[in-house]
Amino acid sequence: MKFLFLNSAGIWGGNEKWTHMAATSLSKKFPTYIAYKNDVVGERYSIEKYKLPFRFSYDPSTISSLTSLVKRNGINIIIPTKKRDYVIAGIVARLTGAQNILRLGIVRALGNNPYKYLVYNRMADGIIVNARPIKNELLKSPFMQNQKIRVIYNGLDIDALDLQLTKKSMDDKPFPFIISTVGRVSRRKGVDIIIKVFAEFLRKIDTKEAGLIIVGGGDRFDTFKKLVDDLGISEQVIFTGFVENPYLYVRMSDVYITVSQNEGISNALLEAMYLEKAVVTSRAGGVEEVIVDSHNGLLLESRDIESGADRLVQLFRDNALRSSLGEKARITVKEKFSIDKMTDDITEFCYEITKGEP
Repeated sequence: MKFLFLNSAGIWGGNEKWTHMAATSLSKKFPTYIAYKNDVVGERYSIEKYKLPFRFSYDPSTISSLTSLVKRNGINIIIPTKKRDYVIAGIVARLTGAQNILRLGIVRALGNNPYKYLVYNRMADGIIVNARPIKNELLKSPFMQNQKIRVIYNGLDIDALDLQLTKKSMDDKPFPFIISTVGRVSRRKGVDIIIKVFAEFLRKIDTKEAGLIIVGGGDRFDTFKKLVDDLGISEQVIFTGFVENPYLYVRMSDVYITVSQNEGISNALLEAMYLEKAVVTSRAGGVEEVIVDSHNGLLLESRDIESGADRLVQLFRDNALRSSLGEKARITVKEKFSIDKMTDDITEFCYEITKGEP
């Protein structure tokens, strides 16, 4: 098989990290290529790569370039990883005879929409999702077929994470007790809820020893910083912006929190678990396929600020609980979410789609 990944993202996020891991891992066994729009994505790849305009879903220039690329290199699997790339991939696949296998990492309702019927059924030969609730939601649509969708859990590059653990950690913690979160600074990721949960947590315990570190880029910093100011907690909240190595902040943390509104299974969550952090997370998407409440993490409803604050108070006061949750979280990730298993599952699914053609 020969693979071509498409990613037209303008920022580096969890979806882009998955694309990089999958393409890099597959390239060890198969010829693998990446077509991208922005250097923030493309500069990270060492496999053969092509920068294309990706101006819109029917961009003729991009379609023409990709069609030539697919024919010239004998590519038979195209994997678009952004919603805007799905149509381009579908058109190129039909022009070349390649198979178009979408990758979808969030819960998305299709209904009986004719356009979605075209994109997700007629133009797609397969769909990779990273959590069972995503598949279940897709199957609510009358035109979706069970055999076309495969749940493949995100894999983690364990070796890369272990390498991070060998690096020197930050010398000085800004707070004795640190809560961290990593990801796009947006409402969909629940950053506003995390800030409110943290403010309520501080109100309950009245301490200056705890701090919240929000790691990630975004275009709404002013909105969230104003919320922090309005809640009177600005001295105990740090926005790092985008950083190349978020693991330094996660490693120094005592608790990792995420309350995304719509998620498959977050790579950042899995990474925090592997780093043995006690995690507090909403039940969004496929989280309950990973977390067993009070065993390897703590669950809460995504917008339940009171419950979230109570969970943080519990962890603040119970060091033994934090340690136990962290140890079991790491074991869960090692057993279930390896990059090798993810790569094998992708390969198997693609062989099924191509009916075993090399």
